[in-house]
Amino acid sequence: MSTPELTGFTGFTGFTGRTAIVTGASRGIGLAIAQTLAAGGANVILTSRTREHADEAAKQVSGPAGTAAVGYQAHATDEEAARACVDFAVERFGSLDILVNNAGTNPAYGPLIDIEKSRFAKTLDTNLWGPILWTSLAVKAWMGEHGGAVVNTASIGGIQVAANLGVYNASKAALIHVTKQLALELAPKVRVNGVAPAIVRTRLAEGLFAGREDAVAATYPLGRIGEPDDVASAVAFLASDAAAWITGETLTIDGGALLGQAGA
Repeated sequence: MSTPELTGFTGFTGFTGRTAIVTGASRGIGLAIAQTLAAGGANVILTSRTREHADEAAKQVSGPAGTAAVGYQAHATDEEAARACVDFAVERFGSLDILVNNAGTNPAYGPLIDIEKSRFAKTLDTNLWGPILWTSLAVKAWMGEHGGAVVNTASIGGIQVAANLGVYNASKAALIHVTKQLALELAPKVRVNGVAPAIVRTRLAEGLFAGREDAVAATYPLGRIGEPDDVASAVAFLASDAAAWITGETLTIDGGALLGQAGA
């Protein structure tokens, strides 16, 4: 099955004059989100662990005339770099209206009882503390006074259990709860929502479908695994004014996976 070109969903055009930060945006879902927001008129800052990857990703993103896509080196858990990135957004573009906490990791594959503390800590640090850190900084720098929208990338693993993914899934379950908690604490100025994808064609998820994509796709009621643009369009909706009365929700994007195995 061929991989579609990265195009971004262009149905949301209400981001003109707004600024977005997308963490973990050098490829996959994060890059697709950045492209979709840019296509809607937003200035977008794409973060990555390395300057090279951040800049290369930004070159792939384009929007209407007058908009900008900028790469920024900032690891999701580096507080100093995160603060500098948030300050850069406000200084460069005059606002920070959208934050997408997309950066994630999964170094802790295997049974829970076999996971070392270092891998457990790295997973929770990136997948849970990172979104809390960036949201805190965004709110204190801009959103708390002016308003804004935060979208967290969770996973259907946070809703169901799966063999060998216990630590990752626990981190995403916690993120879904944190999404609700932040939505309550930051209302009414800031809306906080999440997305929970199933298997999407990314490097992080590749081990779950590589070499058997057709078989995996056949288990989904909609007959395919996800594409980054599937998630990006949902994120754009939640960040847009079309979702102005939605907060504390996590939208499942799974091709029907939670309904059960197709043809069972």
